[in-house]
Amino acid sequence: MEKSTGKVRAHRTRIAEAGAALKENASKLNDTYRLHYHMMPPAGWMNDPNGLIYFKGDYHLFYQHDPYQAKQGPMHWGHARSGDLVHWEHLPVALAPSEPYDKGGQAGQGCWSGSAVDDNGMLTLIYTGHVDGQTPEEVQCLAVSRDGITFEKSAANPVIGDSPDAERFGFRDPKVWKRGDTWYMVVGYGKDGLGKAIVYTSGDLLSWTYQGAAAESDGRMGDMWECPDLFPLGEGDSHVLLISPMNIAPVKNLYLSGTFDYGSCRFEKGVSEQIDYGFDFYAPQTLVDDRGRRIMIAWMNIWGAAMPEQAHGWLGAMTLPRELTLAADGTLRSNPVEELAALRSDHKAYKGVALEEGSLVELSRVSGDCLELELVADVSSLAACAEIGLRIRCSGDGSSYTEIRYSAGERKLYMDRELGGAGDGGVSEAPLSPMADGRVKLRLFIDRSSAELFANEGRIAMTNRLYPDPSHTGIRFFARGGAAVIESLNVWQLEPVWPRVNWN
Repeated sequence: MEKSTGKVRAHRTRIAEAGAALKENASKLNDTYRLHYHMMPPAGWMNDPNGLIYFKGDYHLFYQHDPYQAKQGPMHWGHARSGDLVHWEHLPVALAPSEPYDKGGQAGQGCWSGSAVDDNGMLTLIYTGHVDGQTPEEVQCLAVSRDGITFEKSAANPVIGDSPDAERFGFRDPKVWKRGDTWYMVVGYGKDGLGKAIVYTSGDLLSWTYQGAAAESDGRMGDMWECPDLFPLGEGDSHVLLISPMNIAPVKNLYLSGTFDYGSCRFEKGVSEQIDYGFDFYAPQTLVDDRGRRIMIAWMNIWGAAMPEQAHGWLGAMTLPRELTLAADGTLRSNPVEELAALRSDHKAYKGVALEEGSLVELSRVSGDCLELELVADVSSLAACAEIGLRIRCSGDGSSYTEIRYSAGERKLYMDRELGGAGDGGVSEAPLSPMADGRVKLRLFIDRSSAELFANEGRIAMTNRLYPDPSHTGIRFFARGGAAVIESLNVWQLEPVWPRVNWN
């Protein structure tokens, strides 16, 4: 008992130290690129979303976090909650490295990614403890809370002490759910150059039985599958598997739709596509809320990218929450949750905006850095070489902007940030056929240092971080290779939800 009490005390000490550092660092931020309506850390480093759960009337979001600095050091779990998926409240750090199985002094070690479940009213976190050079390096662990805020690590940790083959390459990111009386865990894994999603089962969250690989790479899908999430969606036994595969650049995320057999724990793949075609989307995780919606949030950055906000005392943000649905053909749809409409103000609507070939059209009062735009165009009559689009975050002299365009001939959607400002350039592209009525519908969310684009009712999503000069807020519409018409355009200013820091 004395040893257990000492471990609890040590963890609470680490939590208190993290909280003090976070509070001090938050008071010194440069807010140049701070987002107005996206979830981001009060200060310090943020990456993967963890432990997404709807628990006792609130949405909880945990995340990989270094509260001491704006780079990846020993990993903690940050924590926020929301009643509406729009306004977030920062809560105390939930997990800190404190034990031999999760404590290391090197960057990146600590309490790695995982998930959360409601175990008879106990909010339970399941995470990977990672310590480089230790044998084993990655193990699966539990922490529990009675109040949903303060967590104690289980005395039974690690509950899974090694990978099935004692493989050193990767064994992490447990996602747990319950079906009937059985808990299921899917874990990211890599062996023999093939990424895998492996499955365990348990009756009590403490003793786990290995059931084999639900799915694995066919040789073209990466050598390690990080952050797997397997869940039912659609009719019958239809399921979706989300993965973040390593070493298949430029692809950074994939979904597989198909069926999952709970007896054999095997996944039969149907469709496989990218979840999001932008540069800055990684490690998505989902929850089911009290309305039965499957909601996904991802890290809105990517490993290896230039991250200008890092010099300002913080790093990282989450995507907007997106509701997932499965189409009859097995393709995934993702759309921003309807609650975001609460942020809308100052609505402007236009009909029949004519765009001459080579034009750059500015519309009265359409500008800003926190906007939602909805654009519909009939592209069925456009010439094969024609493009229609818009430039956002334009400088006054037109030398700096990010361009979004649809190519009628190629049937492709592009987001080009080569002239977008600080940070990385690059052109994102995605295949996109017109809808059945010949139209293309674009829905765009702009937020100070980000752009999230949804096309054709969520058929395609594209997420990128942008770092323009804050004064660059112009928007211009264009056509190339022939004239075009914007059939309808709706623009809303979006109200900020930050600063909203609660240190109670």
